[in-house]
Parts: sequence; C-alpha cells; structure tokens
Amino acid sequence: LDKKGKHLKVAVYDFGGGTFDISILDIGEGVFEVVATNGDTHLGGDDIDQRIVEWLINEFKSETGIDLKQDRMALQRLKEAAEKAKKELSTLMETTISLPFIAADASGPKHLEKKLTRARLEAMSRDLIDRSIEICRKALEDAKLSPADIDEVILVGGQTRMPLIQEAVKNFFGKEPHKGINPDEVVAIGAAIQAAVLAGEIKDILLLDVTPLSLGVETLGGVFDVVIPRNTTIPTRKTKVYTTAEDNQTSVMVKVYQGERPIASQNRLLGQFELTGIPPAPRGVPQIEVTFDIDADGILHVSARDKATGRENKIKIHASSGLSEEEIQRMVKDAELHAEEDRRRKELIDLRNQADAFIYSVEKSMKELGDKISASDKSKLEELIKKLRESMAGEDASKIRADLDALQGEWTRISTELYKTTAGPTETPPQEAESGAQKKGGEDEGPEDTDYEVVE
Repeated sequence: LDKKGKHLKVAVYDFGGGTFDISILDIGEGVFEVVATNGDTHLGGDDIDQRIVEWLINEFKSETGIDLKQDRMALQRLKEAAEKAKKELSTLMETTISLPFIAADASGPKHLEKKLTRARLEAMSRDLIDRSIEICRKALEDAKLSPADIDEVILVGGQTRMPLIQEAVKNFFGKEPHKGINPDEVVAIGAAIQAAVLAGEIKDILLLDVTPLSLGVETLGGVFDVVIPRNTTIPTRKTKVYTTAEDNQTSVMVKVYQGERPIASQNRLLGQFELTGIPPAPRGVPQIEVTFDIDADGILHVSARDKATGRENKIKIHASSGLSEEEIQRMVKDAELHAEEDRRRKELIDLRNQADAFIYSVEKSMKELGDKISASDKSKLEELIKKLRESMAGEDASKIRADLDALQGEWTRISTELYKTTAGPTETPPQEAESGAQKKGGEDEGPEDTDYEVVE
C-alpha cells in the first residue's frame, strides 16, 4: 500500500477470535500514523461459534428432551463442530454437523445430525457484525473522517473470511476490502516489521502510535481536566497553566489521571507529586505551568513549574502503566455509559466553583471598599452570601444558580450605585475577576489558557 506513491487513509478491520479492533491509519512516504483506534474486547469469532452451539443445544433438546448444557464433554465437541461448520460456510452454502453418541438416555445412545445453511448462520450472527460496524463508525468520528475518506480497507483475522463480514465492510466503507494480504498472516507480518524498525534494521519506515486514553490532572472540585486527549499521536508535548485555589497557598498536589470520565476519581490515578515553595499570594495569582510529555516509547513525563520562582518538580510514568486492551476498552465504555450522569455532576461542580469564586471576589471587594458600602447593603450581601453557601453544600444545581444570580444581581446594583456616586470606576466587578491564571506570553509548545485551579 505504501508503494502507491500517495498518502492513503487506511482502515484496518481486525475481527479476531476473541476481540474486535478497528484502526484508522494515515500512510505516506514511509510514515505510518495511527489516527484513531477503537474496539470491543468481548466481540469475536468465538461469539459466532457460541451462537451455533446454542442453536444446536436448543435443536437437540427440542428433539430428544436432553439438555447438553450440563455435559462438559458434549459442550467441547459442540464447540469444535461449530467452529468447523462456520469455516466451511465461508465457501459452502450448506454443511452438515454430525456428532454421533453425543448423549444417552434410558432408550440408548443419541446422535446429533443437523444441516446448517449459510443464511441461517448469517441470521444468527448479523447483530454481532452490526456491532463491529458501529465501532468502525465511532473510530471514524474520532478521526474526523467519513467512510468515503478511506482509500483502502484491510481485513485482519481468519473470521473476516466470512462473506457476511466482507459484505458489511464493503457496504459501510463503500469499497471492496483489500485482497492482497492473508488475514491470518498479517498480524505476524506487522509484528515483524515493527520489530525490525525498533531494532534499527529498517530505517525508511516511521510508525506513529496514539494515546489510547486521555491524560490530565485533577482540578478544583475533583474535576478531570484533560491535557492530552485520547487518540493524540505520540510523541507529543502539551502545556497548560493552572493557579492556586486558596489565599497564601504555598504548595500544590499534582495528581495525574488517565481515562475518559469528567470526574477525576472515576479515572485511573497514574501518579502524583507535590510542588512546594510557591510564594504566598492571593488565590488566582500564582501561575503553575504543568507540562505533559510523551516520548516515542510511550513514557509519560509530567512536570509542574512555578513561573515566578522557576521551582519545579516532575514524575515519570512508564508506557501504558500496565493497562491491557480490555481495560482500555472498558474505561471508554464506562465513560459512554455514564456520560449523562457525569455531565450533571461536572455541571454541579463547575457551578459550585463559579459560586465560590464570586463569593471570594465580593468579600474581597467589600473589605477593600470598607465604609463606601452602606451597612444595609453589607448586611444584604452577607445574607445572600450565607444563603448561597448553604445552597453550595447541597446537590440542587438550580438552587445554587438561583442564589448565585441573586448575589450577582445585588452586587451589580451596589457597584453601579458606587460608580455613580464617585463619578468613576471604583472596583473591577467580580464578574470580570477570573479565578484562574492567564497565559502571559506565547510558549513554544502552545500552552492553553485555563481558569481551572489545581487541587491542594
């Protein structure tokens, strides 16, 4: 494929015995870049075998009244016969499954003999194939591509010899799968090529992998703030600027997580370290530069640096941190399953953070303005602040929003009156006082601004 002399978008459809994987690659000029991956560790040829086994058990039970589910020896024979029949139906329209002496009762031995057609097999397993196509759709979404953008489709795994799979892949991608590669040998060939690249024996090929899950840090309220998104090509380096959550905070704990859930504690903690020696200052003033750096071997280096003092601390996390493909897919599925619940919880945390930042700004302004604010206005503000803090202790987002709006409205009224009285601006309204640090200048690696705060 790489000898066609142009950049190609290639989909690798890998339907194995126990797992299914789809990878979207960008190939050109000796560079093989993984753009996106997805899969299901509980979908494979074994599931199709099991459908045939269940059909045989039900047919035999309806004819003889004998349930083969409890007979381990019979189940093993059924499994072997099912796999053999499945393979035969990739080239034949009909096959016969014959298992003599599969069971016995008072009347004597029982034999199983059933004809299985390709049409019946396809009806049994169509939903499994449809699941694989849906996963392909998600991988293309991650890669920001459509099926029409794919130039070639490569089939991997002996199960892809099944005509139904070839038809489903052809219909989805709108083109015939590439037939020049043996689906049973392709994995071994790929492994051999990668080994040669890593050993330095092949120098004109570059393999670029992607991060399987998002990487980030825990911020104020337990929110997971993503620094390197899932499916980012490695090696990569990303920087974000954070700030403190409390006045005179002299240290921050940087907790590094991996996962797709918006709440940090529901992801996998990879490591943590503390940055100390931050000069005492009001919250939101210190600037802490957090950098994630993944090298070509997949090793993650995380550093935190106080921009004022240059003080720095760092941690090294080895490749994949022991996560299996199954664990990665489980974490992705968990994120999809709990998406709505996580969204509501994150909204509640963000609202609490917003309310807390506004209270801080109002109290700071009240202290600085002193007697310029009347006693009655101070009393009203203190009452609204107390009410908002009580709401923040609960779980009712609408009540927090209503009480925050009330405090914002009252502060807007008071600050407007003060402005008119003094014929000029007195204080920057808290609405404009961001709790987070702003980036002061451009960075080589393009750090992003953020108004999140690192958890103490």
